[in-house]
Amino acid sequence: MTDISPAKAQRNAIFLVVVASLGYFVDIYDLLIFSIVRISSLKEIGVTSAEMLKEKGEFILSIQMFGLLLGGLLWGILGDKLGRIKVLFGSILLYSLANFANGLVHDVNTYAIIRFIAGLGLAGELGAGITLVSETLSKENRGYGTMIVAVIGLFGATAAFFVAKEGWRNAYFVGGGLGIALLLLRIGTFESGMFKNVERSTVSRGNILLLFNNWERFKKYIFCILIGAPLWYVVGVLISFSDRFGAALGAKVPISPADGVFYSYIGIAIGDIFAGLLAQVTKSRKLTMVVFLIISMLSVVLYLRSEGITQQQFRWLAFFMGCTVGYWATFVTIASEQFGTNIRATVTTTVPNFVRGSLIPIIAVFNLFEKSYGILASGYIMMGILTLISLLSLSQLKETFGKDLNYVEIS
Repeated sequence: MTDISPAKAQRNAIFLVVVASLGYFVDIYDLLIFSIVRISSLKEIGVTSAEMLKEKGEFILSIQMFGLLLGGLLWGILGDKLGRIKVLFGSILLYSLANFANGLVHDVNTYAIIRFIAGLGLAGELGAGITLVSETLSKENRGYGTMIVAVIGLFGATAAFFVAKEGWRNAYFVGGGLGIALLLLRIGTFESGMFKNVERSTVSRGNILLLFNNWERFKKYIFCILIGAPLWYVVGVLISFSDRFGAALGAKVPISPADGVFYSYIGIAIGDIFAGLLAQVTKSRKLTMVVFLIISMLSVVLYLRSEGITQQQFRWLAFFMGCTVGYWATFVTIASEQFGTNIRATVTTTVPNFVRGSLIPIIAVFNLFEKSYGILASGYIMMGILTLISLLSLSQLKETFGKDLNYVEIS
């Protein structure tokens, strides 16, 4: 094999980071478009009462998250068996076609089925992209690479917010078009050198049993999932259903969840910059996570104590909460750095999707609490429980900043 020059290797790495960033941009756009157009789209297809909007909205969101769960397993395993690039192509094509179809739905069940298919496709993008970047950049700089991917990607939520103003069906069509455009751009990307080395060996690749046949590996895997749960609770419950929280807080005008998604994701993008820089300066991803988890708990307390909240106050609070949970790139990088090359894509793809999928039990448990304690008290309880679980899980993981990733897991 012919060695490439350092200059060409650097150009390849930069191109990979740019393409991975744009991929995550489209991923976030498509992932959040339902939360943004939930109310308008459901009303247009015949769901009108407030109770049914809540029920059907939670149903479709849970179905989409279930698709992410299954897709995380599928694409993660394929990423280690067939390569990171093949997963990127396959996942993008699937969710792009699903989004085109979503713009044509006229009933709740079809809506849910297509969001499930979209969820399957969306599950492969982030994990494969982060794995490629982590394995291609130097151990000193990969934190910057994953930070750039997350920051640019998260502005996909901003794009979704503005495009949705042109109609929810058009928003889905644009999402599909962006995916196809990205698919063409991906043609120029290259496979991870670490994966190529493992591919030429006889070591078992993409064997998910490796995560379960060793107690220490299994615990590490579960802890990687649990440290990200508070983030998705903030986005998937406190922000996505902010209209209900606003009503409980005595808002004089209905609070807009679409506004919440828009401003919170701007905050998450900014938070990801600070989290990435803090990790680089302190050389500790764990310390960075601890700082952000504690501040995010305080931000939720502020939100749930905002009696008589106005739309403008909510926008600032959503932005602030977004900043405090802006550890997404740090969290995914921690998961990627914990495991060997032969199951790294499996882990890096399944962990964030299991966190997204955790919204299913989180919503279920939250609803149980709400029946007994009310929506505001339940908001405190769930955030407290999830933050405590995350901090305890984080304490059980080893620091991985600067870790050499060129190794494999042995059965």
